Amino acid sequence: MPLSFPLHCELTNGNSMSLGKVKGRKPRWAVRASEMSKKTFNPVRAIVDSMKVEPNPKKAMISLSLGDPTVFGNLPTNDEVTRAMKEALDSGRYNGYAPSVGYQSCREAVAAYYNCPEAPLEAQDVILTSGCSQAIELALAVLANPGQNILVPRPGFSLYKTLALSMGIEVKLYNLMPEKSWEIDLKHLESLVDEKTACVIVNNPSNPCGSVFSKSHLQKILAVASRQCVPILADEIYGDMVFADCKYEPIATLSTNVPILSCGGLAKRWLVPGWRMGWILIHDRRDIFGNEIRDGLIRLSQRILGPCTIVQGALERILHRTPPDFYHNTLSILKSNADLCYAALSAIPGLQPVRPAGAMYLMVEIEIEHFPEFENDVEFTERLISEQSVFCLPATCFEYPNFFRVVITVPEEMILEACSRIQEFCEMHYQGAEGAQDLECDK
Repeated sequence: MPLSFPLHCELTNGNSMSLGKVKGRKPRWAVRASEMSKKTFNPVRAIVDSMKVEPNPKKAMISLSLGDPTVFGNLPTNDEVTRAMKEALDSGRYNGYAPSVGYQSCREAVAAYYNCPEAPLEAQDVILTSGCSQAIELALAVLANPGQNILVPRPGFSLYKTLALSMGIEVKLYNLMPEKSWEIDLKHLESLVDEKTACVIVNNPSNPCGSVFSKSHLQKILAVASRQCVPILADEIYGDMVFADCKYEPIATLSTNVPILSCGGLAKRWLVPGWRMGWILIHDRRDIFGNEIRDGLIRLSQRILGPCTIVQGALERILHRTPPDFYHNTLSILKSNADLCYAALSAIPGLQPVRPAGAMYLMVEIEIEHFPEFENDVEFTERLISEQSVFCLPATCFEYPNFFRVVITVPEEMILEACSRIQEFCEMHYQGAEGAQDLECDK
């Protein structure tokens, strides 16, 4: 027997209407993008996509722009890492849903890996995420409300601003100082704090700078946060990726009272950015976050069903069985490339590279007054592509004009060739003080 139902529906005022056309209303399509999508803006994509320039067809393209260590195949992950993934897949035990915060055994493995007396960790202090990017997103979402502000480094990773603005969170930029190996201008940082400041982001080791903060500098950062009662979101995805003459200190190991959400993952140190495995480590020695922040992170993690289960199945083995030689060899290659690049660019008139101490990058200042043909770093890097087929990111992408960033993960011969072409380019366009003045007078 067919179902029957009355051919009317109730209006909000209690009146009924026919399912036919509403009197006086003409149906029309009105699909609009959300306000959140309209507020989402990636400065790197905006700048790079607007650089409508073709490389020199006579020279093979050398891209020093993408922070992906796997692109050229010269930095493969370790065989132990690959075997762990294969065994997790073959076991058939990781094909279903995991808890949104990650398997308990995996959270225990991460806690054990990072646990130390200065910053103790248990499984409940770990939230597994889909890459470090999602870790940062969840950390921001739990700490800040729309209308509040966060303090972000300049130059700094563009994702912080992209995420914050999409959430209705204001971004205040604090300065890093190239003349002091990109240390934070602490007076400027503290001057930006107000009653609406939700957290300060500390990125160490740094993208885009390749800098590594000393223990004493980190203690001064913590002193500012302590005085102002502002928590820290620590982006430590490049943790332990520091060169032999430097020491990495996780900021939480130096904190006695400042609560910290530390974000990390497999992407860079284990050279598998596409595997999308990250984590948040909750450091809260004085119970300032309490249950509220922990519960908030759990609820936010439930918006999706957690990171890849296959990678989770391999995680304990990846963390605890990857041989130390793998890390050492990777850092040796990066240090060698950094030294070659720094030495080559230091010898070029008009360029001032800042020596890196870790991560995968170095920043180069353009003495723009000696290149009067170019208005800024974007024009400089555009012409570098069109004339020499070398692609470096203009540091306007990182809120820091008249610098550019070089990625040092490419093969050595490519670094040398790129530096040679950059030298040729600069020699072609460089103007000494008198030449630059004459060119200005001719305009």
